[in-house]
Amino acid sequence: MRIPLDHQSNIPLYQQIEDHLRKSILAGTLPADTRLPASRQLARDLGVNRTTVENAYAALEAGGLVFSRMGSGTYVLPVYSLPSIPKNNADTPWPLWQTSLQKNTFANADIAEDMLQASGHPHPISFASGISDARQFPVEEFRKVIQSVMRRDQIDALEYGERRGYAPLREGIARILASQGLQTHPENILITAGSQQAIFLAAQVLLKPNDIVLVEDPTYSAALDLFRTLGFQIVGIPVDGQGMQVDKLEKLLQLHHPKLIYTIPNFHNPTGTCLNSARRRELIMLAGKYNIPILEDDFVGDLRYEGHTQPSLKSLDPGGQVIYVSTFSKMLMPGLRVGFIVADGPVFESLLNFKRLSDLATSTLIQRSLDAYMTVGRYQTYLHRSSQIFRARRDAMVTAIGRYLPSSVSFETPKGGLFIWLQLPKSLSANDLLPIACKEGVSFAPGNSFFIDGVSGRDWIRLNFASQPVEDIEEGIKRLGIVFKRIKTKAK
Repeated sequence: MRIPLDHQSNIPLYQQIEDHLRKSILAGTLPADTRLPASRQLARDLGVNRTTVENAYAALEAGGLVFSRMGSGTYVLPVYSLPSIPKNNADTPWPLWQTSLQKNTFANADIAEDMLQASGHPHPISFASGISDARQFPVEEFRKVIQSVMRRDQIDALEYGERRGYAPLREGIARILASQGLQTHPENILITAGSQQAIFLAAQVLLKPNDIVLVEDPTYSAALDLFRTLGFQIVGIPVDGQGMQVDKLEKLLQLHHPKLIYTIPNFHNPTGTCLNSARRRELIMLAGKYNIPILEDDFVGDLRYEGHTQPSLKSLDPGGQVIYVSTFSKMLMPGLRVGFIVADGPVFESLLNFKRLSDLATSTLIQRSLDAYMTVGRYQTYLHRSSQIFRARRDAMVTAIGRYLPSSVSFETPKGGLFIWLQLPKSLSANDLLPIACKEGVSFAPGNSFFIDGVSGRDWIRLNFASQPVEDIEEGIKRLGIVFKRIKTKAK
């Protein structure tokens, strides 16, 4: 067998032999059941070491192209083509049970990112994300923490661990919450895979299909998608500069009899507003009066840049009315996937059981590493530094909006959180603006994805100021200004 070999090439000889034979087998010039030359004979013919040929044959066998028969030799196997995989389209004759499934419509949170990447701009700037800047996280420091945890805990760091979550981490969370005015016991804390799982668990425990959940309108789009997927009916309550309009709540409670109130009282997503103190107390009172649980989503409550802190709804809870969820994913790294639930009473055991059935446990290694990172004071230092950085970015965005965008836009400067909620001139639609902006190299989250009906809010956009450095914020808003000018010119 003649196989051309290049002894001067950087490609190993065994790989050159393997590549030549593989191409011949796939092309059909070496059909099935062909017996390949004995390794000793082929090595002699090619002037190479026998081990070189054996390595080539071993690679072909590992790839499923040949098989070895003891005492007989190496033979070519039949080449099977991959089955034709049906595409997900309406014309495919799927089984009846598949076609009868309810089709869910989601607010595609990634559409802005997809359009921005598709634009091919050499320096894309995204204001569309829902997280802080992962580049601020001390990756090298955390890597060393993980290594030290592995040395310290050995196999224990890779076990399922405690059902509630790693006890020292829960104790650390309880201390952080206490410093924020929320007194709880570590036994009432359940570690979850981010706040998204926490919301999912609470919804599964408290609601059944067709139950009504009351939410702020607008609100967190992924929560809306979750509630829709689980078959709940969603009723909205409007939001103003002081958060949920609680004065309209009692009428909605009487009319719809919801089974859950889901709220983001601190630095609301997407509006950035905070529920004022009087409304918080009235909300707690009404929930107790009508026997309705409150799910409090405090995803970035500790990112305050100015003003006075407001008590969490859970800290005002007279006893078991509020389930509190929060996360480290938004503040530290989204890939950590560590959030938690605080709940009192029999509901905690139900949440714990659903958590166990959902995924058995959140990564013990990550929990232990996060605990080691936090317990030496690094978290508070990181939080303080991040708050200073994000405040500077917020101010940079506010300044850039005033400089580059038309005076007809309007917004309230948030006192914390991640977002600026900006209203466009009434003549403009965020969905029409987005593809033009992406071609210019900048993206944002269109407002309609945060509203229950998916239609309202077309003249609003959400801008994430925390995810980009100051210089990119300046450039990104400048690009948006160019887009506004182009649209204005076209309109004339």
